[in-house]
Amino acid sequence: MARADKTNVAESHTGTSAAKAPPQPLTMMSLFAPALGWLIPGAGHLLQKRWGRGLLLMISVVAMFVLGVLMEGKVYAFNTGDILDILGFVGDLGAGGLYIVARALGIGLGAINLATADYGTKYIIVAGLLNIISTVDAYDIAMGKKQ
Repeated sequence: MARADKTNVAESHTGTSAAKAPPQPLTMMSLFAPALGWLIPGAGHLLQKRWGRGLLLMISVVAMFVLGVLMEGKVYAFNTGDILDILGFVGDLGAGGLYIVARALGIGLGAINLATADYGTKYIIVAGLLNIISTVDAYDIAMGKKQ
């Protein structure tokens, strides 16, 4: 009897129940929304009719990437020689379509010669990382884990 009372008290404090919901099956939306959200920042949320969040993410990621390019930041290519270059590449690759377009047009290939270029490089990397977080968020919404 005392055990049941402790369980009820714990549930009332945490707001969770002891039984977990079964995992949701994969749907087309749970696969397509994150993929589209990675390719076009914010599009995974727009596809799910999360207009405010989608537009905010789209504007934020694109603005950070464009500002980084305008500051002559470096867009990393895959390189196995230096761990920092590999991490920069992973961050940049997170920007999805922006990264693909920048590499195709040869943007951001120069050496970092200015202090602003170093800041620009960080902007580009952070834009990619923010887009990765946005992609995971779009997946969680599609799976029903998040509102």
